Amino acid sequence: MTKKCALLIVDMINDFQFPKGKELAEFTRETIEPILTLKEHFHNKQWPVIYINDHYGLWKADIDLITDYASNEVSDPIIQEIKPGDEDYFLIKPKHSAFYGTALNTLLEELDVESVVVTGVAGNICVFFTANDAYMREFGVYIPKDALASEEAKFNEYALGMMENVLNADIRPAKDLIELLS
Repeated sequence: MTKKCALLIVDMINDFQFPKGKELAEFTRETIEPILTLKEHFHNKQWPVIYINDHYGLWKADIDLITDYASNEVSDPIIQEIKPGDEDYFLIKPKHSAFYGTALNTLLEELDVESVVVTGVAGNICVFFTANDAYMREFGVYIPKDALASEEAKFNEYALGMMENVLNADIRPAKDLIELLS
């Protein structure tokens, strides 16, 4: 196991206002408990928890502004459970990957991180591209299969297969990953 790992939580502050957004929100609800369990473990180990989120055209890394903007009847219960705490990092991203056009790589280097656990939505888009970029930057990559959601289960399964087979990602469930990281 590497000397330090970071938990990346991608696009969980989400308005779900797009085609199949309600379906994605339903699958996302199932990821909250595993992500929060991971988050608690990382806080206990004093390892970084980093939220990386779409900016919604606001272009400000202001969690309150983005939370207010993204909150609606569908998203608010999810946002209220999963939103960052004061001890967490928060970055905005312009595209799918949490690395593209952000300070994430520099932050991970500054924090002496060698591996990342990538969670969030959508598993087949933003989580996938983030995992790919982490792999290309030679980070160890962990993608707990119960801590990401896509619009359809088959999209999640395909993305997990690609991340495991192409990116050498460890896709064990969050509970099993915590045992490995302990």
